[in-house]
Amino acid sequence: MHFSSIAHVIGILLVVTGGSMGLPVMWSLYYGEGDLTALMVSAMITIALGLSLLSFFRRHQELGIKDAIVIASLGWVIVSALSGLPFIIHGSIPSFTDAFFEMMSGYTTTGATILKNIEAVPHGLLFWRSETHLLGGMGFLTLVVIFLPHGMGGLRIARAESSPGQVITKDKFKARNKDTMIWLWGIYLGLNVLETILLCMGGMSLFDSLCHAFGTISTGGYSPQNLSVGAYKSAYLDWVITIFMFLGGMSFLLFYRMMMGDFRSTLINTEFRWYVGIMVFFCGATALILWQANTYPSLMESVRYATFQVTSLLTTTGFTTADYEQWPQAAQMFLYAVCFIGACAGSTTSGIKVVHYVIICKFIYLAIKKLLVQPMTVKTIQLNRRPIDASIVDLAICYFIVNIFMILAGGCFMALVEKMDFTSAMSSIIATLMNIGPGFGIVGPTKNYAQISDVGKWFLSWNMLVGRLEMFSALVILLPAFWRK
Repeated sequence: MHFSSIAHVIGILLVVTGGSMGLPVMWSLYYGEGDLTALMVSAMITIALGLSLLSFFRRHQELGIKDAIVIASLGWVIVSALSGLPFIIHGSIPSFTDAFFEMMSGYTTTGATILKNIEAVPHGLLFWRSETHLLGGMGFLTLVVIFLPHGMGGLRIARAESSPGQVITKDKFKARNKDTMIWLWGIYLGLNVLETILLCMGGMSLFDSLCHAFGTISTGGYSPQNLSVGAYKSAYLDWVITIFMFLGGMSFLLFYRMMMGDFRSTLINTEFRWYVGIMVFFCGATALILWQANTYPSLMESVRYATFQVTSLLTTTGFTTADYEQWPQAAQMFLYAVCFIGACAGSTTSGIKVVHYVIICKFIYLAIKKLLVQPMTVKTIQLNRRPIDASIVDLAICYFIVNIFMILAGGCFMALVEKMDFTSAMSSIIATLMNIGPGFGIVGPTKNYAQISDVGKWFLSWNMLVGRLEMFSALVILLPAFWRK
């Protein structure tokens, strides 16, 4: 393991993080709410630490896969800890545990918060809070790859931070790693700019538009309002954010190919077609339940609220426009179900991902068909009209099983340590492991995570990291064999 190279990359990461605090400083100057010193001091400390690492560890070697995994796991922890400094220094979040939880939630695009009164926090700090979504949505290590010296293992870093779904679909569209990252960030930032403009056109302030765009495209969920998107009571804003949450759940490879004029790839993409089908089914079913129960006065209102909430939870965004715990039990069950799905591989979302369900469903269908109908047949599972290797099927099944095991084990831990009821314990794990944010029970849409103990918050923070790194990178470092030569 090359510890000097690991320190060099983390140094770059800290410099980028400290430099990113410049935008919140501008908003702090504009509003003048007393958070400027906290932001400036935190930025200087973070940049100074980063420059120190770069100065002491100038020599670097080619990164191996173990180095990349350590960087992916350790980098998120170090950056989350330092990013909480502005809140601690200012006093908005005096507890280090709470500040770490809030920042880990931001970078992992979970959107779970410990803030009881979000609107009381100064605008500069609120902007920094939302900017962590912008940095974490695409994966801030992908941004660091752009600044890495050539041949330093950028691809391994990106893979350590990416999902198994990208391994399955083999999403890569440029030969050079830096070119790939530049294109990814270009598309990502372009969508943020477009949504910001549309939100401003709907009457939302520039500050709020930027914060909500950061939380939408990254599928994060932080809002500068206590009532989230529901505070604006605007059908136009609801539909704009719904559309961009859906786009945030798409593979960015599809955006690139459509920009190149290749629309056929989108039409034949198996995962995208399942994604659309799942979205239509759950939105339609939930809207029908709300309409029949007279939860809203008209069918269109039912469609609006159901589509927003289903899209928000399916894409692991976590925005809310209503207290869905007041909806009929059947509608809540559909919302609970989509929390287990997630969107597309290669997107900014977390969760199990649609591609894994596609593979598992096709595997079950072929297994039953071979057992009962055609015992001698030999057929392979296809994605995008191409057969996939059997090892990929094993990976998808393994990934699904690990997720379910983590949920069950985590739910038991929270019930035991926090003395939570069944719904709240399971929901807190699902909401953090799948990087959704709000859940049910005491972590529902109108509540937060402030009442959870420090032990519980550290455990949930770890779940956020595991979920954002798609399990394997965060779990493998716990194995003693990983640290052996």
